[in-house]
Amino acid sequence: MEEVTEVAAEATESPLKTESHPSDQAATSGAAVQEAVDEETVSLLTDGLIRKLGPETDSVKDKLDELIRNQEVMIEAMQHENTRFTESEATKSLGELLSEAKRYHNKLVLIRKEMVALHEKSTKLKKRALKLQQQKQKEDLHREQQKERELEKERQLMARPAAKPEQR
Repeated sequence: MEEVTEVAAEATESPLKTESHPSDQAATSGAAVQEAVDEETVSLLTDGLIRKLGPETDSVKDKLDELIRNQEVMIEAMQHENTRFTESEATKSLGELLSEAKRYHNKLVLIRKEMVALHEKSTKLKKRALKLQQQKQKEDLHREQQKERELEKERQLMARPAAKPEQR
């Protein structure tokens, strides 16, 4: 900052140290001289400032450009990693989906086996129930026939009253 002040001081002093005659200065108007001094001073100050700060600003600009390039490389790397992560998650989800499908398939196979076994058991039970029903009907019929035979036997065994002899 001090260097800029020195440059500004040199610039303001140099237009005033012109080697002209006092008569020439009187010929020009005061406002025109002030305006010329101001433009010249501004120009010299600008040139001095650029000379002093130019290398530093160029260095800072180069460093900023390098930083921007590094950030772009990092952004690309992050995008690539995000893509890989997304693909990895999709693959993981697909794997989970396939394992779940396999688990449900196994459950369906077990249910099918159970249904076949239950169907076989129910068929056997129906056959057994039919046999038991037929056997019971035979037994009922046999009992009925036995009762009829016993009743018939009893009727035959029953004493019949003999015909009364006629009394004379």
